[in-house]
This record gives sequence, C-alpha cells and structure tokens, in this order.
Amino acid sequence: MVSITAKTPQLDLELVNQELAQENAIAIVEWSHATFGDGLVMSTSFGIQAAVMLHLVTRVIPDIPVIWVDTGYLPPETYRFAEELTKRLQLNLQVYQSPISPARMEALHGKLWEQNDLEAVNYYDYIRKVEPMQRALDELKATAWLAGLRSDQTQHRQTLRRVDRQEELYKIHPILYWNSRDIYQYLTANDLPYHPYFDLGYVTVGDWHSSRPLTAEDNHERDTRFNGLKQECGLHLPQTPEEEESLNSSSL
Repeated sequence: MVSITAKTPQLDLELVNQELAQENAIAIVEWSHATFGDGLVMSTSFGIQAAVMLHLVTRVIPDIPVIWVDTGYLPPETYRFAEELTKRLQLNLQVYQSPISPARMEALHGKLWEQNDLEAVNYYDYIRKVEPMQRALDELKATAWLAGLRSDQTQHRQTLRRVDRQEELYKIHPILYWNSRDIYQYLTANDLPYHPYFDLGYVTVGDWHSSRPLTAEDNHERDTRFNGLKQECGLHLPQTPEEEESLNSSSL
C-alpha cells in the first residue's frame, strides 16, 4: 500500500469548488484525505455541536490529528464533554495551550475580557487561541485544515467557500451549507450528544466568561459570545491584508 505523505498541491480553487458543489459532506472529507494525505488536520472546540464534525470526519479518517486549543477558561462541562467524545470516538487528540498561564496573563494584563474593549478582547484571543493554533498547525506540518464552520453562523462565514485558503493552508468546510435541522438530524441518526450547555439555553459556547444563553433580545446567536463586541475569535479570520483582499474578491 502506498503511503500518503504531506505535501501542498497547487489547486485552482474556482475549479475545485465547482467540482465539489454537488458533493455531500462525507465526499468532501474523502476528497480532502485523498488530496492532502498526512498534511490534513481538523480542529474542534468541543462546542455545542462538536460531535457532528468529529464523528463525520473520523468515520473516513480515524486517526486524523484533532487540534483542540484549550484556553484554560472553558467550563467544567466542556472538559467532561471533551473527555467523553475523545474516548467514544477514539480521537487522536492534540491539545495546545498558550505558554502564558491564565494566572500570569491576569497578573500582567488584568482580566482582559472584563475591559469591554475590542482591542483587549482581541489580545486575549491572540494569546489564548490564535498563537496556540498557529503553533499546532506548524508543529503538525499541516497543509490543509478541516473546520466545522457554517455559513449561517457569522457574516464572515457567509463569504466562505467549501475550499479556501488561510495563510499557507487550504481550509475545507464540509458542512458549510448545513443548517440547524441538518445538525439535529445527523446527531439523532448517529446517537451523538450535544454539549450539556445546550439544555441550559446556549446555542454556542466557548470560555465561561464570554458565553451566555440565547435570549429573546438577541438578534443573532453570536451575540451571546465575546460580550457582543464581535462574532469571531480570530482563528478563522484572514491573517494578512492579502488574504482578506483575496477573500473579499472571491465573495463578489
């Protein structure tokens, strides 16, 4: 059997997205594995619907590296949920954290999330999420990244394609066009759990200090994150002006 090794192919993204337009999520995962081999990784936050992508992808690639950025501020229920899914799905879990401990960060910079300032929140996200993820992708020699983003989640995600670029990586979104009904049906059909916070009214959950249940006053589910200051933590945003320009032009 020929071993699939990590290398970065040069893809025509317009053509690739046209060819994959009618394919289902499983077929996109299969295409990703055949195209990128050992360079393919996936990420998870062990959020409300995390079981969908974890189950869907590991059905095709059981030993795929699963990157989990542990901020050190997740609810206890998230840690227990992560343990449950890791054992049940036998995940090849790769846990990354900031080299700056929560205590050290708070001593030097205060509780950044309490400052009600976008710059402070962005700095928090860089320290606790973006830098560890960039390090994970580098150390695992990733050439492509499977992510469970959906177009109905944020304004930025509405601009995405099934296959895109982020920095030097290809970014693949198998369930980009799924809706809440699709998620529910997949979870039910495969007897998979939601995060425990779903029963408490949460539709999305991250750090304990920056997540809350959905209310009737909220216009969008992402209003319940980051104290309403923003919709994205930064992991899935363009990292350079060139990337942003390319993304904007592809969505026109």
